[in-house]
Amino acid sequence: MQRASHALAVSCANLLSDVRGAVVGSRVVLLVGSGNNGGDALWAGSMLARRGCRVDAITLSDRFHATGAAALRAQGGCLSIWIRDDEQKLLLERADLVIDGILGIGGSGPLRADASQLAADVRDSGALVVSVDVPSGVDADTGAVPGAAIRADVTVTFGAMKPGLLVSPGCFHAGAVRLIEIGLDFAAAAPVALALNDIDVAMRLPEPEEDAYKYSRGVVGLAVGSAPYRGAALLATAGARHADVGMVRLLDRLDGVAPMVVAQYPDVVIDGAAPAEQVRATAWACGSGFIGDADDESTVLAVLSSRRPVVLDAGALTVVAGSARVRDLIAERWSSGLPTVLTPHEGEFERLCPGLLNQGRLSAARAAARSLSCIIVLKGAGTIVVGPSGPAFIDTEGGAELGVAGSGDILTGLVAALLARARVHDLRHESVEVVEVVEAVAVAVWLHGLAGRLAAHDGPVTAPDIAGQVRRAVQVVRSGAAP
Repeated sequence: MQRASHALAVSCANLLSDVRGAVVGSRVVLLVGSGNNGGDALWAGSMLARRGCRVDAITLSDRFHATGAAALRAQGGCLSIWIRDDEQKLLLERADLVIDGILGIGGSGPLRADASQLAADVRDSGALVVSVDVPSGVDADTGAVPGAAIRADVTVTFGAMKPGLLVSPGCFHAGAVRLIEIGLDFAAAAPVALALNDIDVAMRLPEPEEDAYKYSRGVVGLAVGSAPYRGAALLATAGARHADVGMVRLLDRLDGVAPMVVAQYPDVVIDGAAPAEQVRATAWACGSGFIGDADDESTVLAVLSSRRPVVLDAGALTVVAGSARVRDLIAERWSSGLPTVLTPHEGEFERLCPGLLNQGRLSAARAAARSLSCIIVLKGAGTIVVGPSGPAFIDTEGGAELGVAGSGDILTGLVAALLARARVHDLRHESVEVVEVVEAVAVAVWLHGLAGRLAAHDGPVTAPDIAGQVRRAVQVVRSGAAP
């Protein structure tokens, strides 16, 4: 607790210094629950009081951390039980900083009425808010927010990142998250989820070997676009070809899309042969720009019949939702060592697995991956990548700039490119683990997020802007200059 509270106090002091220009004279209000988070807040409050802050603690119970309260009082801090009188409301209105220590990682379900009212008063106060470990009202394991919750500017969390800080809607309440090492030992515990950083991604994106040639660097097959949605083919192609593969091949469905793509990208190869016969392709992407009709179902089945990793997006997901035959084939592929990746946003996910999102995004994605025998990429804030087994990956790179039409088509091409580069053809091979395939997909999601961030440097973002930054995203990661 001393390590945690010291780190919390330092974080709060730095925030006050950055925003207010001074620590001395700042007004700090502690929201104190009965658990250890309340103790952390009380001890941190005592340290801030020693540095010249006025510190008032409001408790929601007559049970609170006794030694922490004694330390606060010894430094001149005040403590009172929450009754929402005029004096306490005035404290919040005048506060420069509020430290939220109401609930910790053990909290679940909606806040009680008194804590809910206090959260609303904090929101209305306009003060800076720092949450201890996890914002009160956010489920640390799932990110669920079943009622009112504290919305923090900064969350100081200890030991390890909690999934609820990264998964929406919990991530919207966490603000900037600072992870503090306090000496906890997790050696015997398997992680429930992982988050990649730029070093992880760089290790998955090595430069081509000196003797590399187009077929050894990965070949992406694309079955994308349709007469009504030709642009989707261009965007998926851009996502694939900018990810440093050796070749992109486009399935010609005789709908006029293929010639248009080649006119834009003359290095793309058109082939009308069945995907299973296109032996040069090392991964396939399918569905971007499809409308989900019977012709599309035939194409989806043909692509799934190839002995290669397959990414299904957009209209192909409509086919999956409506076709037991397609779902059976996906399951058969997984059992024989062939990965299939589905990339739904929440609306598409609901059609695939009705009602499953009610249990939270992380649990829902896991359940869908097991049920459908595939890798799920549940898009949105904190995109989740997970297979039928092993840890999930939660993306921390992508932001709101990705929420534009056509962005998902770029991601589809990127995912296929990373799978083609990795050449993870057969999960039965002793050197290929499921987690490696899932990680390759997570790397594509991360690159997509970085491309969006780079595009946003120049102003409002469109999908072509994101596509234009994929090459730069790869280069930036390899150079070690990722922002």
